[in-house]
Amino acid sequence: MLPLDGILVVSCEQAVAAPFATRQLAELGARVIKIERPGEGDFARAYDTAVHGQSSHFVWLNRSKESMAVDLKADAATVHRLLERADVFVQNFAPGAAERLGLGAADLRARYPRLITCSISGYGPDGPYRDAKAYDLLIQSEAGLVSVTGSAEEPAKAGIPAADIGAGMYAFSGVLAALYDRERTGAGTHVEISLFDALVEWMGFPLQYTAGTGAPPPRTGTSHAAIAPYGTFRAGDGVEVVLGIQNEREWTAFCSGVLGRPDLAVDPRFDTGAGRVEHRPALHAEIDAVLDGLTGSQLVDRLADARIAHGRRREVAEVLDHPQLAARDRWVTVDSPGGPVRTVLPPITLPGRPPRLDPIPGVGEHTDAILAWLDEPA
Repeated sequence: MLPLDGILVVSCEQAVAAPFATRQLAELGARVIKIERPGEGDFARAYDTAVHGQSSHFVWLNRSKESMAVDLKADAATVHRLLERADVFVQNFAPGAAERLGLGAADLRARYPRLITCSISGYGPDGPYRDAKAYDLLIQSEAGLVSVTGSAEEPAKAGIPAADIGAGMYAFSGVLAALYDRERTGAGTHVEISLFDALVEWMGFPLQYTAGTGAPPPRTGTSHAAIAPYGTFRAGDGVEVVLGIQNEREWTAFCSGVLGRPDLAVDPRFDTGAGRVEHRPALHAEIDAVLDGLTGSQLVDRLADARIAHGRRREVAEVLDHPQLAARDRWVTVDSPGGPVRTVLPPITLPGRPPRLDPIPGVGEHTDAILAWLDEPA
């Protein structure tokens, strides 16, 4: 058995945040019934056609679910038939839409006392931004993530939907906590998540830094605003290696064992962390002068021998063939309406209990089977 075997999750979901949360629940054994619009379904299905004619976002987020096509305005009764048997209801409608459909948290929990409800919104259920559009880029901008990402010359958004992922993971963990709470109390509860709150929490370091110093941490590309040397460095043959030296022991070992320049460790410009940050251009010039005479392999060998934290800066295509993923057999194949999809195993590993990895559904693929199941005695 998986931990959530026997748990029924009904989700009126679309885009990224809610589907990401419910996929985690499905992989731990929950039965997830995804309610979609008849015909077009979740609009994330149409984001692109990268995977056998299907959206890369959708195949990432929706394996192991059942799709039921329901017109919620005309047939909310069908959803209520499901909720009579459900343990969890997740929705990421626009603010107020769930209440207009008779699916608001307060009404549902009065009607189904053991039901756990989870609402995912852009900015929360109240406040001046309640009804604002809340696409991931907009949330990244409002929460300040864009302001601390990128180079000194130009800000940039994160290359993945950070606000959606953050909200999805908080929804996932919130639902798990609510299920545990129900085991003790016998009653369901409501879990409220917003993309903005999730990403503001992730902005804790820049917020504390700015509040404490009066100035935001500077944008430094792959470098770090408060640590040096930290970031991407290039060997003489063009191989890029990322360093993360975070204490004086590592700095001394790096100077001696990698650079062959023990004098740099006691150079007054570089003998403290704050000094290395203050004199970052001079520091990088000293490091680059040595690395220019090394190949990538030589540099990696020296870093490994000196036990210095490092990594390769890989392109996405290289990650597809990453030796760590291959060695740990992390790639699996799941079915989809367009054909087999190669995907990675979920991060949560339960030894001896493989995760649920069922196909990615077509729109309304399971509608008839679910309706037949509802006609059976509970």
